[in-house]
Amino acid sequence: MMTGKERILKTLNREPVDRPPWLPFVGCHGGYLLQKRADEYLKSADLLVEGLRVARERYQPDGLPVMFDLQVEAEVLGCDLNWAAEVPPAVISHPLTSGSLAELPKLDPDAGRIPVVLDALDRVKGEMGDEVALYGLLCGPFTLALHLRGNEIFLDMFDDEDHVKAIIDFAAERAMEMAAYYLDHGADVIAVVDPMTSQISPEHFGNFVAPALNKVFKMIRDRGHFSSLFVCGDVTRNLEPMCATAADNISVDEQIDMVTLSKLAKAHQKSIGGNLKLTAVLLLGTPEDAQREAVGIMDQCAGAPLILAPGCDLPYATPPENLEAVAAVVQDEYQREIVRTTKQAAKIDDYTDVQVPDYDDAPAVILDVITLDSTSCAPCQYMLEAVERAARATPVRTYINEHKIKVRAGLGMMQKLGVKNLPTICIEGEPVFASIIPDQRTLVAAIEERARAKGLA
Repeated sequence: MMTGKERILKTLNREPVDRPPWLPFVGCHGGYLLQKRADEYLKSADLLVEGLRVARERYQPDGLPVMFDLQVEAEVLGCDLNWAAEVPPAVISHPLTSGSLAELPKLDPDAGRIPVVLDALDRVKGEMGDEVALYGLLCGPFTLALHLRGNEIFLDMFDDEDHVKAIIDFAAERAMEMAAYYLDHGADVIAVVDPMTSQISPEHFGNFVAPALNKVFKMIRDRGHFSSLFVCGDVTRNLEPMCATAADNISVDEQIDMVTLSKLAKAHQKSIGGNLKLTAVLLLGTPEDAQREAVGIMDQCAGAPLILAPGCDLPYATPPENLEAVAAVVQDEYQREIVRTTKQAAKIDDYTDVQVPDYDDAPAVILDVITLDSTSCAPCQYMLEAVERAARATPVRTYINEHKIKVRAGLGMMQKLGVKNLPTICIEGEPVFASIIPDQRTLVAAIEERARAKGLA
């Protein structure tokens, strides 16, 4: 019988397997399993190991990430973090807004929380490493560049290309160092998680990001291991450039059409991963919803080298029974056939009780930002920051509302405003910037144009 580790590695190599492997991205959710806060869990090797033990027992995974926290490298390099009880930390300062690359600290394996994750990896490798594929997740070059430089990088991409390339190249070097630490301690797969690439154009991806990513992927391949490019967010416009990179696997979230990805990945000889819905299904749905979702994805990708996984880091309070239900249906063809036979449309929620603002009568321009959660999703965080900065830069009076789809009211606002992609900026109830962060001049101009239309300016 094939082990989970063998199943993952064969799929990454596009070899036949008995069934799609199952990879629950247990990050801060491990803390929930132990009834510990996220900020406790992500700072403790003991808790990480115990959380992975419980996740393995309950979810029967083929692979597991050692830790899911894209701020580990940023913290060592001088970014301040804001910690919370139910989400990974958020970056709240950017050292390259006032300093230079030469002034940044080294990414030393003994610095910050790097020893914590490497200690946890050493221990779980000894306990389950023969049967479970262990993933080392690191912050991708563009997202790390955003952490270091902040939203200014979007203007820099037009005004100072060389500086941006220098920052991203620096970030790629740090990614290679982090990958080496993971590999030295026994990681089987390196996932380069770069969610901010969902916020740029294919031209910018090709010019700034792809060369940096390929350096990282080549280094991993030279070490004899597999790599994954994992992007949360609506990366539809960059799917083909992503598939053209040197990664072995392309993993995406729920906003991506898996049939399209399967075709692109096949043309570029890639395996794929994804893309169970995080909130509407895994967090807020039932076990039956989770099973229907899992079987639907497996059927859409039939014949493709698929690793079934959530679209990003599991929400902290994801009901374990939903993930156990996915594990059961992944491992049992009979259960999958039952799901197909009894499949019925999920209950349609019309959200009649969710009220949208009265845009016409409001004495201000109302900005609705639809997010997964700006405290845990980097594209959401930087989009909300861009809105707040633009609001401060204009004399127009504004109201800013964040609507997190991790709760039902946020899902209702998303539906009522006709938002299809995350994150999205709506101005006066109209989706204007979908899954792309505008520069400050563009966003200020859009706000002031709406103000004039309302007679406020």
